[in-house]
Amino acid sequence: MGLRVETSNWPLPLGGQRFITPPRLRRLLARHPLSAGCYPLAIGFYPEAVGHRMSRAQPEDDLLIYCRSGKGWLHGEDGRLEVGAGDLLLLPRDTAHAYGADADAPWTIYWVHFDGALSQDFLDLLGSQPLRRIGVQPRLLGDFEALLGLQRQGLNALPFIHAAHRLQAMLSSLAVLPARVNLKSGRVLDIEAVHAVMREHLHGSLNLDELAEHFHLSRFHFAKTYRALTGHAPIQDFIQLKMALACRLLDRGDVEVRQVAEQLGYEDAYYFSRLFRKVVGMAPSHYRALHLG
Repeated sequence: MGLRVETSNWPLPLGGQRFITPPRLRRLLARHPLSAGCYPLAIGFYPEAVGHRMSRAQPEDDLLIYCRSGKGWLHGEDGRLEVGAGDLLLLPRDTAHAYGADADAPWTIYWVHFDGALSQDFLDLLGSQPLRRIGVQPRLLGDFEALLGLQRQGLNALPFIHAAHRLQAMLSSLAVLPARVNLKSGRVLDIEAVHAVMREHLHGSLNLDELAEHFHLSRFHFAKTYRALTGHAPIQDFIQLKMALACRLLDRGDVEVRQVAEQLGYEDAYYFSRLFRKVVGMAPSHYRALHLG
């Protein structure tokens, strides 16, 4: 028995699109080494989707929904969440959920159901939150339109294999978009803003208390929110940025390791070297030597 792709039966209006990958091609994509990791099962575009709603008790595939405009809602493990323009929904298999358009300002959405041996790995890149507020991203809209173009390519294998790669590229590109979250206070914590503060301090020191104070949050709340959005501890990412700068300085080839350590605010060059080795995987002197040949 094949995988059941459970899409809504919402009646398509003029301009709406819905395309299901035929079972024969799904089987081919699942077997082919270039597509088996992650491939599209169904793709759609619902403009101003009045009356649209869907409930999946035990979904067998993964689903990505992107709201271009209007409003909607999601009901899942975290209760009811309001969805607006620029919001991304990540709905993994085996997790019950329901969603639908707002009655007064129905959403316009793109969506893709997908499967594959690496589907969970791609979802893990995007974190565990079912809703990400990423804003309206023209590139992402273009990615969805390119996937929808699959229905005009006939039913040969090559366009579908290419579509699998488009989907994989789209998912991985979402992982590097700056994430943001609305706090209960009404303020927004934007990860790109946090990284901007980190970059201002690359030549010095910055601790968790200072970061949290900058964004008017407690140390605990800031660290918990940051990790939920990125999957990492904030100071871990700060050190990663510092070591990336260290690599750029060492790439020049005319700077001593001790000087690089000083430029990054490390008084102890040996401590810097140990930290560099831990992050990069080799001593700074060995990394520097890579570029002298």
